[in-house]
Amino acid sequence: MRWPRATAPAWIVHAGFLACALAAGGGFAVAAPGARAVIYTGVVLVSIGLFGQALLTGHLAHRRPWLVAITGLALLLADHLLWPYWVIDGHLGRGAGGLPDLLLAAAHGLFLVGAAMAVRRRMSADAGGIVEAALFGVCAGGVLWVCVFQPHLPAEATPIGQVQVLTDVLVLCGVAGCLLRMTGAATGAARGAIGYLLLTVTLTGGALAAGALGVPGHGTWPGTLMLVAFLTIAAAAVHPGAPAAIEPPPAAERIATRFHLGWLGVALSVHPVLAAVQALRGDDASGTLLPISMLLVIPLVLARFRQLSGQRERAERILAHQASHDELTGLFNRRRIMAEIDRALDGPLPVTVLLCDLDGFKPVNDRHGHAVGDEVLRAVAARLTEVAGPDRAVGRLGGDEFLVLCRGAGDDEMAALRDRIHGAVRSPIAVPGGPVSVGVTIGSARTVTGGDGDDRAALIARADAAMYAGKPGRRHRVAA
Repeated sequence: MRWPRATAPAWIVHAGFLACALAAGGGFAVAAPGARAVIYTGVVLVSIGLFGQALLTGHLAHRRPWLVAITGLALLLADHLLWPYWVIDGHLGRGAGGLPDLLLAAAHGLFLVGAAMAVRRRMSADAGGIVEAALFGVCAGGVLWVCVFQPHLPAEATPIGQVQVLTDVLVLCGVAGCLLRMTGAATGAARGAIGYLLLTVTLTGGALAAGALGVPGHGTWPGTLMLVAFLTIAAAAVHPGAPAAIEPPPAAERIATRFHLGWLGVALSVHPVLAAVQALRGDDASGTLLPISMLLVIPLVLARFRQLSGQRERAERILAHQASHDELTGLFNRRRIMAEIDRALDGPLPVTVLLCDLDGFKPVNDRHGHAVGDEVLRAVAARLTEVAGPDRAVGRLGGDEFLVLCRGAGDDEMAALRDRIHGAVRSPIAVPGGPVSVGVTIGSARTVTGGDGDDRAALIARADAAMYAGKPGRRHRVAA
């Protein structure tokens, strides 16, 4: 079976999802408990089947996040098969702390891992924004816990059960924050698939809330919402935009991330303030929120500051490179090559500078334009770097003037180097409109030892005088 292409219309998926959701949800709401268990099992099997088919046919190119998600679905299926009436009888979100709650939390943990893998690939250029979105989501989850879930937990809820429900709420809200960020940045078909994933998280959280607010023994709303959540995650997998949902967006569609320190401080203050209010009210469960939430918030904060530290280090490296290198050619700029000459003169070895001035560059630049002229300068810079080798420094002084700095080289070695420079520079350079050629005049100056009395200005002046003395001669004349 060949899967529909990514360009296939998405309305087929929307229509199929809507029809299945209405049929399964409506049937579940009016069915007897035994029939509800059958409907629930059937929906889970259909979701896993569609998911598996999308994986087997290669529709989901980058499979790891989806494989983790289908493993979570399989865990939920096992949970339902072992305890078929647990959701149906309204135990979801009640904090009992039994094995069904543990399996549910484990499945949600797998969904979190899968979502993290997808987010890491999709939003690699917006990692900071994703971490902040997850952080704000977790903090919003604390508000939901205090206002919606915790006040309605039954008296028989165990401490471990409360921790499981709280962890579920915080994790789901964190994932929802990431998906909201992804949805805002997505375009085209990818937005539909990500929207289904966001709807899955929303419905799952709604099912937990309905279970916490509901009456034990009446699991119509939690069960119905969970059924639709199974269908939405299957719809995300078969959606035409699913392959693009975890692909990095084009550079033109990426959104810039700005670090909002004030908002981060507000977000970090939410849970401590809530815990303090609970403690002042004498709430027995006031100590639950803060430690659990901090276990999620602290890694997110550390990840964000690590990203900021990395961005600063990269910016410093870029600025340092720009301060010492020529923007056009990538060679050392005038300031850096002069510093290299000063350093060489302070050493014990003889120092030789080769001052290279291009011949015939101006006519090429005037005739073909500045873009071609820049290409010629880049080509000459690359050839000089290759000929000079790693032990010699090459810099651009400005315009069409270059300088090669040599330490400890003898006369014969310098003569051979000048010949290689001539041959490399005068070779034709391929540019739009046909190859062009330029020549080079080289003026050289040499110290006997590193400290023989020549300073940098005097050394360059001698090389410059030698170069201009050679200009009236033939095109590739060497002046020394």
